[in-house]
Amino acid sequence: MTIHHGARPATSPKLIEAFKGLATSTIGNVLDDLKIGGIGLNLRPVAAGMRFVGAALTVKEVTGAQHAYKASEFGLGAVIDLCQPMDVVVIDNGGQQVSTWGGVASVAAVQNGAAGLVVDGGVRDADEIIELGFSVFSRHIVPLSGKTRVKVIEINTTVKIDGIPVHAGDIIVGDSSGLVVIPLARAAEVARLASELEQQDRQASEEIRKGLSFTEALRKFAKL
Repeated sequence: MTIHHGARPATSPKLIEAFKGLATSTIGNVLDDLKIGGIGLNLRPVAAGMRFVGAALTVKEVTGAQHAYKASEFGLGAVIDLCQPMDVVVIDNGGQQVSTWGGVASVAAVQNGAAGLVVDGGVRDADEIIELGFSVFSRHIVPLSGKTRVKVIEINTTVKIDGIPVHAGDIIVGDSSGLVVIPLARAAEVARLASELEQQDRQASEEIRKGLSFTEALRKFAKL
């Protein structure tokens, strides 16, 4: 089995940490203002409350009918073996309604320190994933196995998730509102602006609790 491996730039742990505690809606406002894009609309967490921040370990897959590929071509082992702490595995399976990830894969990924998973396709074993506390976002939750149907063809190349280009090493943030993709080259700028916006939101909420009307808050805090 041949899997094409791309080059993955290093993502600073300090840069990843800068996004912890920032909501995707806040980051999304900044991405919108900067016209970067990267705001996911159609992939959802397997369960409410799941969240992650990490660097993208990207995966490209192809899907066919049952027995289109040998079980040995599945290739997910090669992906999980590469997982490191603060990684978010990002799988582009073209939105297919077939599972490419389940409970045992989640256990192995957590064991390697992975922060989360995004699949533009399907996952299964949702109950096991929830019990494990592993944060997973996907387009579908289905019981249909990917074995002999799915094949990994690329790791750490540029993929697309919900139409968003994701490069290996980009920063991915997910929470109950959805997910955002921050290009590595713009991440420091986005983190700084999002942090400033988050502070403004906190201040606005504080002042509303003290009696400021929402209309007055909108006037005072332009970015609400």
